[in-house]
Amino acid sequence: MALIPEPTHDNWIGRHRALRASRRGLFAAAMAGGLAATLAERLPRWLGFSSSTTPDAGDGTLHMLGATSQIPVGGGKIFRAQKVVVTQPAAGTFKAFNAACTHAGCLVDSISDRKINCPCHPGVFRIDDGVPVSGPPKRPLAPAVVSVQGDQLYLHV
Repeated sequence: MALIPEPTHDNWIGRHRALRASRRGLFAAAMAGGLAATLAERLPRWLGFSSSTTPDAGDGTLHMLGATSQIPVGGGKIFRAQKVVVTQPAAGTFKAFNAACTHAGCLVDSISDRKINCPCHPGVFRIDDGVPVSGPPKRPLAPAVVSVQGDQLYLHV
């Protein structure tokens, strides 16, 4: 008398089976998601779509720091307002680094004997490349980009 067939036990289980995830399946999904996120972030740079290949080149704004004659050969100068330290390891070669120490974030405060000094926990960095030579810092100072136009130094931000 009924036109709708009665569901059998086999039909009901087949259509309403609970989804079950294995550990292997969850791990594979997590790995695929991580790979997708990494590729989405890195792929444009690998393919050359980045606007710049220099570290911390910023949006192209230039800030004049001053005359190149302010930076002694074998020494440097700290520009506190811009939080950058500019060194001249060899005549005519200018290097720039973020002035925040990589250990505790204190601003470096002096340059002597071809070393950049941090006052907080006697961290010492080389003027050539910002690599730590003593104290607790393990990472080098972050590079910044400077250019020379005429006899003036410009910071790229």
